[in-house]
Amino acid sequence: MNTLTHVDPDGHPTMVDVTAKTVTARTAIAEARVRLPSAVAQSLRDAGFSTKKGPVFHTAIVAGTMAAKRTHELIPFCHPLGLEKCHIYIEAVNDEVVIRCEVGVHHRTGVEMEALTGASIAALTVYDMCKALSHDIVISETRLIAKHGGKSDFGTP
Repeated sequence: MNTLTHVDPDGHPTMVDVTAKTVTARTAIAEARVRLPSAVAQSLRDAGFSTKKGPVFHTAIVAGTMAAKRTHELIPFCHPLGLEKCHIYIEAVNDEVVIRCEVGVHHRTGVEMEALTGASIAALTVYDMCKALSHDIVISETRLIAKHGGKSDFGTP
């Protein structure tokens, strides 16, 4: 019989009890991609990746970091975690912006949602900073690249 992890025996939504789990080092890496129209990508390169709103990548890094740290406020049943590491890497590759968010903590639960939230909000920030140039911007392929620590490992860091 399959049981849902976030539902108690009475069928009510609940946070998973992690008190019996062992504290271990846990990391996760997530990625999001922002596809820009060619003219917008070229305009950004020519302007040093700034728009009238300011430095696009720097702003996205700050926003993504803030979001990763506040994931528990955004997603029900995520445990509040004091992240020990949050690095957001942004790279322009042709007409695409590739965003990676790597987070780490010593805790009883993983940080996949924090990494995904950080990458997602950084991507949304790139969109926001560039939308005056075009609304033909696509955020895609938001995914977990790797997670380590806890019960199972996934992917390569």
